[in-house]
Amino acid sequence: MALVMNDENQRLQHRRGFITRDLIGIAVIIAIAAIGYFAFPDNLALLTRMITIALLVLSLDLVTGYCGVATLGHAALFGSGAYAAGILSAHYGINDPLLMMLAGILGGALAGLLCGAIILRAHGLPQLVLSIALINLFHEFANKASSWTGGSDGLSGIAPDPVLGLFEFDLYGHTAFFFGMALLLIVFVLLRVLVRSPFGMLCRAIKQDPLRIRAMGASPKAALIRMYAISGAVAGVGGALNAISTQVVGLDSLSFTQSAEALVMLVLGGTGSLFGALSGTLIFMLFEDYVSAANPFHWLTMVGALLIAVVLFAPKGLYGTAAAFVGRGREQRS
Repeated sequence: MALVMNDENQRLQHRRGFITRDLIGIAVIIAIAAIGYFAFPDNLALLTRMITIALLVLSLDLVTGYCGVATLGHAALFGSGAYAAGILSAHYGINDPLLMMLAGILGGALAGLLCGAIILRAHGLPQLVLSIALINLFHEFANKASSWTGGSDGLSGIAPDPVLGLFEFDLYGHTAFFFGMALLLIVFVLLRVLVRSPFGMLCRAIKQDPLRIRAMGASPKAALIRMYAISGAVAGVGGALNAISTQVVGLDSLSFTQSAEALVMLVLGGTGSLFGALSGTLIFMLFEDYVSAANPFHWLTMVGALLIAVVLFAPKGLYGTAAAFVGRGREQRS
């Protein structure tokens, strides 16, 4: 009886610890957003862009960090969400931001199902090859379907209505920024619940030992395809937000460069951690913006040097290494 009570107490303590860390994390995200809002009042477009890319990197973390699926074509999901929201507005005149967001989620989820069903037929290096092939196919399809997507000229004519009929999208980007922050916080909380759920733990176990999961009677491929669809929905939120905030969708949203940069941001912050995905996005985009303005001719060299230093001296990523260091300190004190 005493052992049962002790186990129950430990579970309650673990849950409280998770909730406390989540609340602290949310408070930190809000604090950083507030600092950015007051520090860069004339550059809210950059902050909104960070939010859209952060959603893409979070979605990539679900399949790469938590499931171990190698991909360099995740921008296909992001771009599908962007085009779905943009087409709904430009071609059908449905300009409600929430309906556009729903279209982006559906577009990203469908793209995730398609990409997952194809990529998961291979393992390791062939997965990377398939993902690169898929992003090129998505890019070329969007380019050829110019009557719907605008082709190389981009999809214009996107005119979102005020959010909830009250908050108009202004030239200064205030509404887009707050709308994006609300979406980011909602997605972040839902993903924290997801990765700690039995399904999330199953996906982590598949990453560690898929053969044992098969022996237990579960289907790794079915679980990974589901996670790919969820990942596509998250990426679709980022793509739809990008379409709503910029009111244009270009082929760059489906580019290989977009996918590669998202993977770099994830590695920079630390894979298998939602906080790592957010911190990697923030650090990379701020560093890129600063050094490109300071030295427009050699800024890529500086970015490359940063990435080499992180890989050599912080292989778990900046956030992952810091978290591991703090964890070791707690163990020593206890």
